[in-house]
Amino acid sequence: MSEKIKIAISCGDLNGIGIETLLKTFDDKRMYSYCIPILYANKNVVEQHISILKNDHVQLHEINQAEQANDDVLNIINCFHGEIKINPGTPDRSISSCTIDSLERATQDVIDGKAAALITLPINKDVINQSEFQHKGHTEYLREKAGVDESLMFLVSEAMRVGLVTNHFAIKDVAAEITQAAIIKKVTLMHRSLQQDFGIVKPTIAILGLNPHAGDNGLIGEEELSIIVPAIETLNEQGMIAVGPYSADGFFGMGMYSKYDGVMAMYHDQGLLPFKMISFDEGVNFTAGLPFVRTSPDHGTAYDIAGKNLANPESLRNAIFSALHIAKKRNELTVQA
Repeated sequence: MSEKIKIAISCGDLNGIGIETLLKTFDDKRMYSYCIPILYANKNVVEQHISILKNDHVQLHEINQAEQANDDVLNIINCFHGEIKINPGTPDRSISSCTIDSLERATQDVIDGKAAALITLPINKDVINQSEFQHKGHTEYLREKAGVDESLMFLVSEAMRVGLVTNHFAIKDVAAEITQAAIIKKVTLMHRSLQQDFGIVKPTIAILGLNPHAGDNGLIGEEELSIIVPAIETLNEQGMIAVGPYSADGFFGMGMYSKYDGVMAMYHDQGLLPFKMISFDEGVNFTAGLPFVRTSPDHGTAYDIAGKNLANPESLRNAIFSALHIAKKRNELTVQA
């Protein structure tokens, strides 16, 4: 019996760069010494990518269930069937059901303990939201699937770790979602994850403001004074080290993120824009607060380079290593308990 960790990989958008980055990742045979990969897709679809990319170095192995996965090969569970023609770089709603079927089967196998972690390849939200998938993204789907009230979208790299109070909301709706309760819940999740998943005993967490200049003491908005500062005070009373609120531009511009174990941003672009500028090729999207481990590369489908053999696999490789590291950390805690 192999001691290596099985990872379940959902295929993402078949016309994006996900499968290309996966093939490039497992071009490096050393990856098989760390894990047993299981891709939930269709062998014929993967072979089409191989033909387009002229990359036939990865050995494919068809299986029916995760228990049949072999070492040293890219295992494939055929979770959708029929004749499927890919067209890299082109959004195609007619094959969006393949993305959904893959995600559902891979997630269920992880929930059932058949794999230790879930790696999700990038999806196009607009494409799949036009079908039966009624979620804003992976994070919201996985939270519902896991049956948890809250989760944390947590972007991690060697340079920084950034979480979000609000995920996929229009800017005009963000302020209404920023409440003391929401901040406390998200920071508590981050604090727990930093301890449980990253082994940081006493994490320090920086909290960003919502408004320019963190509100300038009420001159540019009241949210900092009425919501964010009281939330920080409550977090500190509960024994967590939370500091702020910081003006986002100065905080990132002066490199202050390097002084903290985690950074809590108020909304999507406030956190992801600096994160991707600094860590685009190596960053990982981790969903904290789930009862199972889920990571993904921090980029999207990249239609503009799909099928051109230009995609960088580093973010996916790091997503796999992060998932393995977190899964082992959680297993150690379970054994100790």
